[in-house]
Parts: sequence; C-alpha cells; structure tokens
Amino acid sequence: MYLGHCIGLSRLRHTPPVRFHRQRREVCFVLEGTYKTVVVPWESLMAWVVEARGVTQYGVQQQFGMGFGYAHPETGQWLKLEFMTFAKPLAISHWEAIRAYMEYEVNSLAEVQDPNVIRGENDPAWEGVHTLRNARRRINQRRADGEIGWLYWSCWYLIDIIQLWNLPGYLTERENKRLIKTRPNVLPAKMTRWSHPLDEEQWAKPSDELVRLCEEVRRIRATDPALPIEKVFSEAYRRQGIEA
Repeated sequence: MYLGHCIGLSRLRHTPPVRFHRQRREVCFVLEGTYKTVVVPWESLMAWVVEARGVTQYGVQQQFGMGFGYAHPETGQWLKLEFMTFAKPLAISHWEAIRAYMEYEVNSLAEVQDPNVIRGENDPAWEGVHTLRNARRRINQRRADGEIGWLYWSCWYLIDIIQLWNLPGYLTERENKRLIKTRPNVLPAKMTRWSHPLDEEQWAKPSDELVRLCEEVRRIRATDPALPIEKVFSEAYRRQGIEA
C-alpha cells in the first residue's frame, strides 16, 4: 500500500495540473506526454459521475468516480481528468467546488466549509498536524461540555496513540510541501503566461444561456428545496428547452 502511495505521488509531481481561470472563463489542459496546452471555454466543459458495482467473495462492492473534460471540435480528441471518490455525493461535491470557484467567486474551501469541520480559520487547505491538534481540542471541549463520557474520550485518545500521534500529520505535510515545491516546475511557459490575472475590464462574462439556466435553477430550488441537485439541473434544462 505504501509503495503504491509513493508511486502515485511520484507521478503527481511530474504531471502538469489542469488550471481554471475565472477571469477568462477558460480551462487549460496539457496534452499527455507533451507540454502542449489546450485552452477550453469554461461553459463547454462536461462533467460526469461514474458509479460501478461488483461482486467479490466479501459481498457487493461499489466504486465511484468524478471526471470532467472536453472533446476538441477539430481533432475529436478527449481532454479529461478522472479520479476516484468514496461516494456519489462526494463526487458531485468535487464538481460543485470547482463550479463555485468559477461562478460565485468562492476562493477557498474555508468560505463554504461545514462549521463542524476540524479546520481552523487560518489553517492550510490540506490535512496535517494542525488537523490532529484541532481534533484533540474538539474532543476535549466535548468532554468538558459533558457531551461525551470518560470512556469515549479515553478510547479516542487510545486510538490516536496507536495511530502514532502526530506522525501521520507530519508525513502529510512533508508530501504537500514537496508537491508545492516541485509541481510549479512542470508548468509549460504558455500555461504560466495564461494564468496571469487580467484587468477587470477584460474579464469575460457568462453567456445569456447560462444566466437563464442559473435563474431557472434558483426558481426550482425555491419551489422544492428537497429535490436532488441532479434532478434540479435536469428540470432546468427541460424548462429552457436545452439538451444537456
């Protein structure tokens, strides 16, 4: 397992990322095996969620994944990124986080995170030693408030000690720092220039079609707040007479 983890990180350190430019309303891909970049209009991007079921000797197992991409109109070549997630809602939430950044000027997860998430106001985006310390502060506060008893509190700390206390956090921080240090070196020069901010008068605007769809989504949500998000979008497309 650890060998697979190391191989995955090694590949990640040498893989150029996909970049999103909110001011341009564009997405930049790097063709696999080259340093050629392809810039894609944000509104032409497609996203999907994959769900698979299989039967093993241990029972039925499910796997989920999320992906997004673009079929180049001239070559027909697919530019895409796919990765596994632990559940369908998590896959959808990955896309919603990207969409929130591009459409609603959400700059970080801290702006939309659940108040119960164990991340402080100024903590970095990744998990690390700070995550473990926040968790201990929370469990101690819950014990002080009488929310949990001594047995639960003691067992929680016992598991924490068995998991080697702060060592997992230090390892996570080490890997993140290595990625932050090495990954900018794999960016093509064209992508770096494209990533520069624009003057406000040069910012791209959403299309009229997207504006109408967003308004329709808000109306449907106001009418039926409990409707699943995928059905909300399907209904919005149907009402606007647009084929998804």
